[in-house]
Amino acid sequence: MTDEWTPEGLEALTRFLRERGLCEGTGELDVRRIGDGHSNLTFLVSGGTGRVVVRRPPPPPTPPGAHDMLREARLVDALRDTPVPVATVLATAQAGEVIDVPFYVMSFAEGPVVTISTPSPLDTPATRRQIGEALVDVLADLHAIDWQAAGLGDLGRPEGFNARHLRRMGRLVADADGAPPPHFAVIERWLAAHVPPESGASIVHNDYRIGNVVLAPDAPGRIAAVLDWELATIGDPLFDVGYFLASVPEADSPRTPTEDLGTALLEEGYPTRKELADRYADRTGRDLSNLDWYTALAFWKLAALYEYSRRRTVRGVGDPYYADQKLVQAFLAAAHRTAGLDQPPDAPADVTEPAPADVTEAAPEAVPDEETR
Repeated sequence: MTDEWTPEGLEALTRFLRERGLCEGTGELDVRRIGDGHSNLTFLVSGGTGRVVVRRPPPPPTPPGAHDMLREARLVDALRDTPVPVATVLATAQAGEVIDVPFYVMSFAEGPVVTISTPSPLDTPATRRQIGEALVDVLADLHAIDWQAAGLGDLGRPEGFNARHLRRMGRLVADADGAPPPHFAVIERWLAAHVPPESGASIVHNDYRIGNVVLAPDAPGRIAAVLDWELATIGDPLFDVGYFLASVPEADSPRTPTEDLGTALLEEGYPTRKELADRYADRTGRDLSNLDWYTALAFWKLAALYEYSRRRTVRGVGDPYYADQKLVQAFLAAAHRTAGLDQPPDAPADVTEPAPADVTEAAPEAVPDEETR
């Protein structure tokens, strides 16, 4: 039993799965929370002869537009016959059809999710390099998909994506007059002054990093499935590249909280940031001359998300993890380094304004609205 499921909900889920032959047998199902996400919830469900994964939002109430499970399921299903490895969508359910929230069921991808260390038998320099190269290759394959032919033409608005995203994320921490906090001001001005035209339009995962993929359990190093598509949209492919590189720690450099979730990439064999970027350029032929802007944007965006969450925690409605201002400063410092700017000033002691009125109380990264897309 988990806190996210009532006895009635588990009974309804069991009936739903067994009617579709997904967990045959009798008796109670074993429902176990997996993953470390703070937004949508992922469960491994085992029972009888079946083992599947269920993705669902947290318990109601959920804000309008947030936690759109059926949108995520649609996108994952559209990628089924592409070079991008994804789980197979097995069933979907509308809110109220089985439980009070929508959910979908997918196949279980066998293999490890790597964060701080690479498990055996993948922990050789040669296999680690293969894993790093596979991460780039899958991202390149994703960006090459004809998203319109895949039926995803209405998934987002790629025109003006970069400037629109900058505005949207900036509003998370702006004051009533739209001005950024003093410690955000320099990097935000730099980003606004250097917004590049979109390099193209593709499916953008929006949270692509080693911790969001399942690796094949044995050599050679390869990706078994890409996870967590809830933020995916249509936008500038280099947005994904910058974010991915921002998740890759560098030896002898201060780390951000996101880089701390990928310290395995410091082990012998994994490609460096530069090697990963070079491989992407070779695979795609894209011009990466503006890559520093996209990487700085990723660090700044994460700083804004963490600052938003920190303020919620100060008001007593957020995850205590976000209370430490040093987390925000780590992202801002990384953004400044990437942009070639002096280090940011310390945060003022009184930056505790409430969230803007047009931003939901859900985790902001879980609320992809029409303006961002």
